[in-house]
Amino acid sequence: MAFADTWHIRSRARQCASTEQPFIEGEKIITALFPDPDPASSGYVRKDFKIEAWDARSDEDEVAFSFWRSTFVPTESTEKVDPMKKEDPETLLRRLIDEDEDHTENVRYILAVMLERKKLLRETDSQRTPSGILRIYEHRKEGDIFIVRDPDIPLDDVETVQEEVFALLESGGRLPEPELEESTEAEPAAESSDSPPEAEALASADPEATDEPDELTSEEEEKETK
Repeated sequence: MAFADTWHIRSRARQCASTEQPFIEGEKIITALFPDPDPASSGYVRKDFKIEAWDARSDEDEVAFSFWRSTFVPTESTEKVDPMKKEDPETLLRRLIDEDEDHTENVRYILAVMLERKKLLRETDSQRTPSGILRIYEHRKEGDIFIVRDPDIPLDDVETVQEEVFALLESGGRLPEPELEESTEAEPAAESSDSPPEAEALASADPEATDEPDELTSEEEEKETK
């Protein structure tokens, strides 16, 4: 089971979660993650607040799992993604987070680090949980939140994971299906022969048997003449 069953990338809200007042471009806001109140969920809920609304919260309000200060930038309209278009690192990371498959955790982490180095993501927080360290990234432009578990990849395995990432990017985000191995036991090739079928049949018969009559001995010739 993945670390957060219900987590998918959450975009920044356009208004305060507490006062419902709209944000203004360039305004400083507080982005917070809260444990999902649904008992059946192990995920998180995102909420964005105006600074004054966040400061007005009391000790009786729900406790945030993580929070940080950011700047509100209106989200641009998202272009439709061409399914035939080659996936870039950001698109691939978004898809893998939404699919949330355990075997892609290493790849997700490497992709997040790549995007952080490219200044597309910034790490806003990290939290230690029973399942490991969760690293929380925010998209610098869009404000979307990416939660990635740090798999603590051994140094000896980093190069292998990087190669897997490059292979995914080169193949449009999908690794090719493994080809079935051909049988190593080759069937014996039929022996070619220019001889007609009749000759082959004779060859399979008694080699001492022929269609020509045996030469008669002298005694047999005398009996024949009588």
